[in-house]
Amino acid sequence: MISILYTECKGQLRTEPFVRVAVLGAGAIGAYVGAALHRAGVDVHLIARGPHLRELRASGVRVLSPRGDFAARPHATDDPWEVGPVDYVFLGLKANGYGRAAPLINPLLHETTGIIAAQNGIPWWYFHRLAGPYENYRIESVDPGGEVTTALPLERAIGCVVYAATEIEAPGVVRHLEGTRFSIGEPDGSISRRCTAFSEAMIAGGLKCPVEADLRNDIWVKLMGNIAFNPISALARATMVGICRHRAARELVVAMMRETLAVAERVGCRPGISVERRLAGAERAGAHKTSTLQDLEKGKPLELDVILAAVVELADLTGTQVPTLRAIHAVADLLNEQITAQAQVVA
Repeated sequence: MISILYTECKGQLRTEPFVRVAVLGAGAIGAYVGAALHRAGVDVHLIARGPHLRELRASGVRVLSPRGDFAARPHATDDPWEVGPVDYVFLGLKANGYGRAAPLINPLLHETTGIIAAQNGIPWWYFHRLAGPYENYRIESVDPGGEVTTALPLERAIGCVVYAATEIEAPGVVRHLEGTRFSIGEPDGSISRRCTAFSEAMIAGGLKCPVEADLRNDIWVKLMGNIAFNPISALARATMVGICRHRAARELVVAMMRETLAVAERVGCRPGISVERRLAGAERAGAHKTSTLQDLEKGKPLELDVILAAVVELADLTGTQVPTLRAIHAVADLLNEQITAQAQVVA
């Protein structure tokens, strides 16, 4: 349960939720959220590693933003046992690491801890409590052998779609580029108290955090961009605006978005946005490097399973033709295999 902090307001006693949050994977997005929550008075614990952690411990988080720079000094550690149970775990990890996250997450859990997964693509909980022919279907490319569900129990899952763009400019320094919206929602579509409490804390920290009854719509709207721009940006080493302004690449993006919408409709979702509007929004991001391109430049494995492989799997499940998605997935997966093999040699 969220504990209660009593404060005086104009001579009257009132109650406020005193929220305890662990940010597991306090990278660009995680540190940004953690800093915003900390300035709202939330008890925040950042879990990170390496030079970034050393700077977080020494000087805290510095956020550089067109909305105004600010700094915060939340507790930072690499040991979740040092933090202990919290009300919410905000996952800033890449989705391809969720299955191995149990040893890090378990020390942070009490009976009602919610796990807020700020991930791209199709989440492991997608068909959980979703009425229809695919209810409780496990997406193998997202949750191989059920390892993610084991690490992140479905009843703890709170969905989160991130519309903010951030980058680590230097250890301890987050560059906020655009967007402050973090839409959240329950898999069953209810407007729960645990969601509204977290939303209130985020809003108090200066972020937008609507609680959506149909978060799956947001998932597909965001995925329309990720499924095209993320792999293409890695394959071509191109920014979002660069892709949009290249005629043939733009046509490729349009084809991938249309195929994605066809799959979404087959699983019962019709995102309320056109391909043209989604393209225009991506072009406004300017010379922004996708997270996949950033991972490529750092020699890290690419987050493709939840973005591309999952949609191809759902296409197979529903009998939807997605030739463009299959082709891009094949070459992007080959690139990812090479990156992974090279990383293992270096290690």
